[in-house]
Amino acid sequence: MRFLLVEDTDDLAAAVASRLAMDGHGVDRAATLKEAREFLDSAPYDLILLDISLPDGDGRDFLARERAARRDTPVIMMTASASVGDRVSTLDQGADDYITKPFEFAELQARCRAVLRRHQGVADSRQHFAGFIFDALAANVTVNDEVRELRARELRLLEILLSRPGQTYSKPHLIDRLFSFDEEVSDNAIEVYVGRLRRKLDGSGARLETLRGVGYRLIPE
Repeated sequence: MRFLLVEDTDDLAAAVASRLAMDGHGVDRAATLKEAREFLDSAPYDLILLDISLPDGDGRDFLARERAARRDTPVIMMTASASVGDRVSTLDQGADDYITKPFEFAELQARCRAVLRRHQGVADSRQHFAGFIFDALAANVTVNDEVRELRARELRLLEILLSRPGQTYSKPHLIDRLFSFDEEVSDNAIEVYVGRLRRKLDGSGARLETLRGVGYRLIPE
């Protein structure tokens, strides 16, 4: 998944981005609301992590404008305030969740997973499809009772494909969803991850199909 992190404290932003990248997410960092707007105008995002106090404005006002424009990208607000009123106001203005600084990275990761599941209409971390079980929380697939571990980017790729089975995703689209602007991506990077994921799904009733010159889709055999 591709995240936009809007945070002006460089040490915190670097630490959060590094931890999320270890989970296989592409993370772009913005230190101001102006930079955040430029990122959002340039690429699609699956989740926004948005600080409240930023050099050029209040993250809540930015969120309110996003929602008024009917943009529904999930947003987790990051706030140093522990007051109930502030937390309630962020939710009322359209935030999907909030987290109070300082926070443990494990909590942030869990909140990201929960928000993404809700946004995709998935209540459980496990999904059944064409003879395999995908457990995003455990980072594995089960095929014929055999549990196969997924590496971070394999997991994120499968999440994308399973969000709309049968839909064809182009290589540029998958690169946009899996990598940040700062990452150097070779032409065959997606092919490598598709090949690895095919091996993990071998023996199930699913087929990760390549439509030459068009893209990839996950379908039942």
